[in-house]
Amino acid sequence: MVKPAQSLPSEETSSTGQLKKGLKSRHMVMISIGGAIGTGLFLASGATIHTAGPGGALLAYLIIGAMIYFVMTSLGELAAFMPTSGSYSTYATRFVDPSLGFGLGWIAWYGAAITLPAELSAATLIMKFWFPHSPSILWSALFLLLIFLINYLSVKGFGESEYWFSIIKVGTVIIFIVIGLLMILGIMGGEAVGFKNFTVGDAPFHGGFLAIFGVFVVAAYSFQGTEIVGNSAGESENPRRDVPKAIRSIFWRILLFYVLAIAVIGLLIPYTSDRLLSEDVLVSPFTLVFEKAGLAIAASVMNAVILTSVLSAGNSFLYVGTRMLFALAKLKQAPRFLAKVDRRGVPIWSLLVTTLFGVLVFFSSTFGDGKVYYWLLNASAISGFIVWIFIGVCHYRFRKAYIAKGYSLDALPYRARWFPLGPIYTIVICAIVVLGQNYESILSGHIDWVGMLATYLSVPLFLLAWFIYKFVKKTKFIPLDKIELEEK
Repeated sequence: MVKPAQSLPSEETSSTGQLKKGLKSRHMVMISIGGAIGTGLFLASGATIHTAGPGGALLAYLIIGAMIYFVMTSLGELAAFMPTSGSYSTYATRFVDPSLGFGLGWIAWYGAAITLPAELSAATLIMKFWFPHSPSILWSALFLLLIFLINYLSVKGFGESEYWFSIIKVGTVIIFIVIGLLMILGIMGGEAVGFKNFTVGDAPFHGGFLAIFGVFVVAAYSFQGTEIVGNSAGESENPRRDVPKAIRSIFWRILLFYVLAIAVIGLLIPYTSDRLLSEDVLVSPFTLVFEKAGLAIAASVMNAVILTSVLSAGNSFLYVGTRMLFALAKLKQAPRFLAKVDRRGVPIWSLLVTTLFGVLVFFSSTFGDGKVYYWLLNASAISGFIVWIFIGVCHYRFRKAYIAKGYSLDALPYRARWFPLGPIYTIVICAIVVLGQNYESILSGHIDWVGMLATYLSVPLFLLAWFIYKFVKKTKFIPLDKIELEEK
């Protein structure tokens, strides 16, 4: 029976120090449950309904949700067998090609680092719900400092903050769905709405297939952060127990927190409502529903809840970006000083470098809060697709090598279902979505080059990093029989 490898030999033992295993089982479960609940669901979901209609938005979330389920089961199998920080680059380096690990690790860091100011930009917009004339830079600096301090204290501090953030988010979504269902049935907030809004105009599928395809990026962005449980496995007290436990909640989380929430919004607010327009991120669709129920105070409270959710997402992305830089440094794919940790086990230099990217949010006062938010949203979404594609590739290669070496699948701490359908579905869906972005402007002949750059910027960055490293280091694609599963 193969021994579960912990990491590459230099990953956790070095003169530069090591990470502390401070995440408990309850931390891992709540990080998994609440990791993806943020601006994508609370703020951007209205845009998907407005663009594709309630039925189209539901279908988009179902297709992307199925993909995320397979991404997480693939990552769960890898992380339970080989728990390590910065898991994407480590798995790609070990199971495919070190040059791929280099490119994937850096693009994963870029995606996390660039999403941090996107979340901070959203937090600034939420604060303007109460303080409409306040300067953006004030809130951006304050929230950036708060998130930095949470990550600076210790991994246990990060885990504890995410635990309570997740409880607030999960509780809010459950309350929202319950109140929404009562409104749909006419028990609360006036007459029964029923399925009336699913018949408005050309609902439920407004704009047809192309409209549904067009909201895939927003739907996918809503799920970004789900994979954080894979990155945190290296700091779990018992990853062989905690990672499988966290992954098993994925299916119900997708069904409850996204599909039901989108259905409730679509049933209660007609897709033709201008208040769902993507340019208006000051008011969440969740807030609109509470206002419709006659709960004026609850609407303000809801914005406070959304604020905690946004800060939680920013907190998580700062954690992921920090650990990616740390892992790259341990693999000698980034400057070695980034692998240094302080006495609390925090990779302080990786944290500082990643935090510096948060200053990008200060440009919001120049370009306008809404424009910056959606520009950063698009720029980070494709990097997430790239990461998901190669999680599928790494899982496929790992499983094939595992079987080829004669090991029993029953020995795996967690075994992903539907192999090889899962990773193949992930790779195909992600590739289609990446290739199909900005199709509307291309078909119309009026190409938005700035928008195109924002959307695809991560693709050339990833390919450049991959092939330059391959050329310089002369790395080779690793054959299945050469893949090492045992700890060196």
